[in-house]
Amino acid sequence: MMTRHLSSKHGATALSVAAAGTLAAATYFGSSTINTAQADLERPDSPTELIFETAWPSAITLWRPDRYYVNLVNTLAYDHVDISYYDGGTFSSSTDMFDDVQAGSIDMGSDWPSYWEGRNTAFSLVTSVPMIFTPNDYMTWFWQHGGYELSNEIYGQYGIKWFPHNVATPEAGQRTNVPIESPEDYEGLRLRQCGRNQSRILEDMGASAVFTPGGEVYAALDRGVLDGAEFSVPEVDWNMGLQEVTDYVVGPGWHQPGPVSGVMVNEQAYEQLDDYTKFVMKQAAKATMMWSYTYFEETAGEYTERFVETGMEITRLEDEVLDRVLELTEERLIEDAEDNPDHAKLAVSMYNYLVTMADWREYQQPFMHGFSWDSMEETHDRLVEIAQDHGVYEETMDVINDAKERNKDQGFWQPGDTYENHPVRD
Repeated sequence: MMTRHLSSKHGATALSVAAAGTLAAATYFGSSTINTAQADLERPDSPTELIFETAWPSAITLWRPDRYYVNLVNTLAYDHVDISYYDGGTFSSSTDMFDDVQAGSIDMGSDWPSYWEGRNTAFSLVTSVPMIFTPNDYMTWFWQHGGYELSNEIYGQYGIKWFPHNVATPEAGQRTNVPIESPEDYEGLRLRQCGRNQSRILEDMGASAVFTPGGEVYAALDRGVLDGAEFSVPEVDWNMGLQEVTDYVVGPGWHQPGPVSGVMVNEQAYEQLDDYTKFVMKQAAKATMMWSYTYFEETAGEYTERFVETGMEITRLEDEVLDRVLELTEERLIEDAEDNPDHAKLAVSMYNYLVTMADWREYQQPFMHGFSWDSMEETHDRLVEIAQDHGVYEETMDVINDAKERNKDQGFWQPGDTYENHPVRD
């Protein structure tokens, strides 16, 4: 673990410590009443000290869930772990965070998983596949359908434990200086785009996709280097000043309808934690994910109003464009699954979830988050064939079924057990 040279206290008073203990007990025992299991909980002689750095500079407010998560873990696991939170750029950067956490240069850091696609294309599925997965889909897939376990198989290959802790409202879409509605409107535009397949889709439609770090987006738009840029949800875009350098926003945000980020923990640092802290870290990720979604959903309305008040015009893509984007998304998904067994595992698990939900969604519309489409089952069947060809289909289904059964059984962790997955005791 990284040696900390700063003395960091979290302003804990006797009252806050007592409240933390009560909340922690209520969290994993379902009651604030002292019981035998709670009495058996051993506290370490001193808390484990960890360094956490957010991937985001202060102007990019995606740091909010990171700070919430660190504060929650420190409160619930008081006397077990003491995590010091640092602003983005203190020790690392958003694009270097993976390497620095993997190497142990810092213990923990937040990430945007698609930044790691160059290592393994499966990372692109962990955060916001174009078109097909909404925030609700990601939350359900991660916590009920094996997505958390399968994602950790990928991160685990690199010596990293990962907690998905932030899912925002669908991203706003490209903010541009020309209106975009039809396929022809993309022709020749230089657009900032994150995500390998998102970039390929833009290029298929005639635009030039340019990856630009968040801190450079404003200047690139201001100088005319870019014709437009997507970055994030309305609150984040506003705080980056994009209302000052663009005139239009094109919706819907097909490129990232379910934006997910996570907390990476160096595997060796994670394994030194006691089982109670591991339990808290995962439960805090779930709680933070709910907070982040509701926060960014609520502020999306507020900041969209602000954009409109500046004179920004909202345009909407024609259905023809969205149909083409969906077609291209599934083509790329199948290509990547054919090339990479890890990609096939995650993709087939996601589509297994989607086809399971199809009938329910059809008759509950318009009250559902997410949708079904004509080619979905055909793509699912093809992904099953690909996963079988790679020899990974049965193990993927085992992970899915195990996660579903554990959630149904609800066998909670107890002190003295080795903690791995909630809510079952392993």
